[in-house]
Amino acid sequence: MRHLSRRDFLFAGISAPAALAASAASSLPLVDYHVHLNPSFTLDDAVALSAQRGVKFGIAEHAGTKENKYRVILSDDRELEQWMARLEGKPVYKGIQAEWLDWMSCFSKETVARLDFVLSDAMTIPGPNGERLMMWLRGFDPGDPQEFMDRYVAWNVKVIETEPLDIFAHPTWLPAPLDRNYDALWTPERMKPIVAALKRTGTAVEIDSAYDIPRMPFLEMAKDAGLKFSFGSNSGAGPANAMDFCLDTARNLKLAKKDFFVPAPRARKPIMRRRAVS
Repeated sequence: MRHLSRRDFLFAGISAPAALAASAASSLPLVDYHVHLNPSFTLDDAVALSAQRGVKFGIAEHAGTKENKYRVILSDDRELEQWMARLEGKPVYKGIQAEWLDWMSCFSKETVARLDFVLSDAMTIPGPNGERLMMWLRGFDPGDPQEFMDRYVAWNVKVIETEPLDIFAHPTWLPAPLDRNYDALWTPERMKPIVAALKRTGTAVEIDSAYDIPRMPFLEMAKDAGLKFSFGSNSGAGPANAMDFCLDTARNLKLAKKDFFVPAPRARKPIMRRRAVS
């Protein structure tokens, strides 16, 4: 598994003909729901790259309280409406990457429901004093691996059950000090509670080409549970990553079009149908 910072990128493309050939061969929906804009990858760049690859992009901006330290963070209805207006009329899906457990307090349900999707991950974890620890940053120390994993699994479940998400991103990601032991640490007993939480909440699983995760045992468990899937490439200092891992994994898992996430009508969005969890 390769290591990137949260929004670093591997600049590798998949041409439109190759993408269309892959789609024809597998009947898989060519949608990448995890694309970020940045100063060197503008909305116009994203639209052009989407057309070149033959892949529809879902473009997400970070959203939550100002306590979350990102270059851009949407924190109220006005800012979210401006974000949606910026994407209006473009051939993209409109989304946000929700940050922390309290992002819902920033927005009205009705405004969030106008988005096509909301995704989030478990890569920021509470520290000993409740501080927000960004585990992808250099220097993060998870401590004892077994103790960390037990706490991390519980945190994954809490994120999934607390936040009204369409897509759970970067599933089974591990911080750099633990990644070499991925297969040993992600036991079936640790995967099962996460899959169960995704099932209870109707949250889709991202197949992530930024970190080449999840691996097959988790994906097979998710498929057996009847979960929906989505593709996500992520992007950071440059364009969106290629989707080769996503497509190869979906074909190996024998996924079909029916197995994939599709944005719900407004009244059926998670923000509207799920009860608040404290």
